[in-house]
Amino acid sequence: MGLHAVNKMRIRFIPKPPRTEVPFAIGIPALIWQALFFYIPLSFIVISSFLKVSDIGRIEGLTLSHIQMFLSPTYLKVILASLLLALSNATLCFLVAYPLAYFLAFTAGKYSYLFLFLLIVPFWTNFLLHVYAWFYILEKHGFINNLLMKIHLITEPLHMLNSLPAVMIMMVYYYLPFMILPIYASLDRFNYRLIEASYDLGGSFFATFKRILLPITSRGIRAGFFLVFIPSFGEFVIPELMGGDKKMFVGTVVSQYILGEGTGSLGSAFTLLSGIILIISSIALYIAITKLLQPRMRHG
Repeated sequence: MGLHAVNKMRIRFIPKPPRTEVPFAIGIPALIWQALFFYIPLSFIVISSFLKVSDIGRIEGLTLSHIQMFLSPTYLKVILASLLLALSNATLCFLVAYPLAYFLAFTAGKYSYLFLFLLIVPFWTNFLLHVYAWFYILEKHGFINNLLMKIHLITEPLHMLNSLPAVMIMMVYYYLPFMILPIYASLDRFNYRLIEASYDLGGSFFATFKRILLPITSRGIRAGFFLVFIPSFGEFVIPELMGGDKKMFVGTVVSQYILGEGTGSLGSAFTLLSGIILIISSIALYIAITKLLQPRMRHG
């Protein structure tokens, strides 16, 4: 009998390690949590979107009229406004977050964890406290107006509350850490010698940023974009408190119908429609970001 055959026989009789079900068991609580607080409520929303309910609350059958109602230009404009708000917020957060993440990764040195701690600490407090803090900063006799008047840049207080700029300022402030942390995680594992090598070979800062930093940190950028874009689309509290009733967004419409008397099915239908549009928009945004971050190779 040859040596090869003997080795095959030995391998054949080596007992296989027993299978363990521990990884699946660990995931069971998470699956139960997801089912109770996501999948089951989502299924109720989908079902109730097509239910025809009488004035006394009796289910009379199925209908598509709720969905058709929200396909009107009025409600599609609300969804478009929310998409633009979410995209603007994600873009502004990226423009502010990337330099800050770069500073934390390569410049802050041993103080980087201290700055990260200072970045996260405000979010240990109640969210409404943040909103009201900015409310007093931006109000007619708030900090910004008083400062600008003291240094004689303005003669009358600026009207900043109940406006879209106030909404954007608050949203960028609140969602900025969700953009900084994924980008910082990508940069923290990055070898800085690649940047030095690019400079040694005559590469400009813009070329280095475009061809080295952006592609290598693309995963962090994509993660940050969607951590900001998706919740911004349905944001309710910030536009309601900082923007007043001048502009309608998805969160405002959903709250009005869901909390209204006898309009729950309409709220479910609008939630379903806006959710479908959000999914399609997220896929399109993912493709666009991926193409923008891919380095273009020169031929010839």
